[in-house]
Amino acid sequence: MGQASNDQQFQHLSQAQLADWMHQIQLNAPHGTVPNYIPQLAEADPDRFAVQIQLLDGKVHACGDIQSLVPLMSAVKPFLLLYLLEQLGPEEVFSVVGMQPSELPYHSLIQLEADQNRPRNPMINSGAIALADRLPGRDAETRCQNLCEWLNQQSGSQWQLDQTMLASVRSRPNPTNQTIGDRLQQAGCLENRDMALDVYQQICCLSGTVTDLAASGLMLANAQFPQISANHRRIVNFLMLTCGLYDASAKYAVEIGLPMKSSVSGLLLAIVPRQGVIACYSPLLDPAGNSVAGLLLIQTIAQALNLNRFG
Repeated sequence: MGQASNDQQFQHLSQAQLADWMHQIQLNAPHGTVPNYIPQLAEADPDRFAVQIQLLDGKVHACGDIQSLVPLMSAVKPFLLLYLLEQLGPEEVFSVVGMQPSELPYHSLIQLEADQNRPRNPMINSGAIALADRLPGRDAETRCQNLCEWLNQQSGSQWQLDQTMLASVRSRPNPTNQTIGDRLQQAGCLENRDMALDVYQQICCLSGTVTDLAASGLMLANAQFPQISANHRRIVNFLMLTCGLYDASAKYAVEIGLPMKSSVSGLLLAIVPRQGVIACYSPLLDPAGNSVAGLLLIQTIAQALNLNRFG
């Protein structure tokens, strides 16, 4: 099926169609678990399910609780990468982080060791921590604020630092991320290990709604943002496609064929290039850390509307 036909199908998606798909997935989705290593995330309602589809022509389809605040967590990583590409350029960004898909989970120390302590890509924890160290600002709070303000100004979203979530994250020290920080500093990838880890925690606690996620995602789908480099947009989309779902990325690149980024908070963003975005929230995760219902919904939409970028 040609690209024009695919565009037309996505444009003619109906609210009733979306609501029916969500209902069926709520009845039939495989079991998942809520992450328990961050107390605030562990309290999430496992039955919550929300989606917003935003098209480039302004059409919006939404179902579920789209206005409740949810932390970005790892869904911040594409926007961190885009911001630094815009601020520093690809040469400097990829001097500290690679572009290769990860073969092991997003926080794997084995993977980092195999790569001589150089982060394999920006979508896993080591890569995002290394990039957090490059954010401009005199301290962690300023760096987080700079990223947040840029994202809100560019996309019209309303992200804000969730201090309650940040306190919850800080209440449970993450020894794996601390070890990642140690190894990155030993390898010369960090200038300030403690600040990098603090910045990473803060930007992960930027919170907003599914509507905010959709608005921000449009920057990656829409060439009508002239202030964003088309090359930088392509780089982020490529890395979302190949790395955005961690070690499950290759499977879903074949089955869905869209750039996506997941989060342990249950957020999931899919980019439909030159057409729009799909932003989901459901807190039950699969073993790889991806939203079970969110992935099933995006897979259903992509297959029904022939959105796979590879035919």
